[in-house]
Amino acid sequence: MTKAIFITGGGSGIGRAVAQLFASRGWRIGLADVNAAGLAETAALLPNGAATFVFDVTDRAAWDAPLAAFADGGGIDVLFNNAGIASGGVFAEMTPDAVERTIAVNLTGVVHGAHAAHRYLKASGGCLLNTASAAGIYGTAGAAVYSATKFGVRGLSEALDGEWSADGIRVRSLMPGFIDTPLLDASLAGTNYNVRQQVRAAGLEFTPVEIVAQAAWDAVHGDAVHTPVGPTAKRMRFAARWLPGKLRQQMRRR
Repeated sequence: MTKAIFITGGGSGIGRAVAQLFASRGWRIGLADVNAAGLAETAALLPNGAATFVFDVTDRAAWDAPLAAFADGGGIDVLFNNAGIASGGVFAEMTPDAVERTIAVNLTGVVHGAHAAHRYLKASGGCLLNTASAAGIYGTAGAAVYSATKFGVRGLSEALDGEWSADGIRVRSLMPGFIDTPLLDASLAGTNYNVRQQVRAAGLEFTPVEIVAQAAWDAVHGDAVHTPVGPTAKRMRFAARWLPGKLRQQMRRR
């Protein structure tokens, strides 16, 4: 039977790359985003198209109809909780609206997705895959609220990995470093730069979305709860475990 994956944030970036990889391997694809044009562009890139759904992941009630409609086509084997927004800059200069929107999309939306998808994943013995971040490995100066949300996704993934094992559901998270997607064009509060410019100024590398897509495939089919993706994420995981003092000093210099 054909496997099926439902992907939020499917209109661009990581969501699009994951859709392309899984579709190339015969999976049925469901895409969700607030960007209808982006969804159409992604679907057009897939060999058999995709079911597309326009809704806001922060609205819990909005999840139910799309998941039910997609599941009617043959169940749901993977929910990829990937929708997210980038935010950063000087914490004290972020607007309350920016803080609340970041928390709503990056954390509350992931919680809603997990809650809404549980019964489908239990029926299929499937996998919940959440996009966390290297910023969820150690709190990142200049991205305080973003880091907080990704620590939340990390904690949720670990908790549900334990709680849902009795239901036969695997729970996994991706922890990418800096991925070359449109998210990096977000402006930084209190600066004249966007995220992309700041990453380049710091001499850090970008990881191609195709590498993240393969990491998503490996995570779904592997046993590790967390999968760091890219050199930055792997360095941070090593430093957080073995060199926490040095990592702390690096964050202070930022």
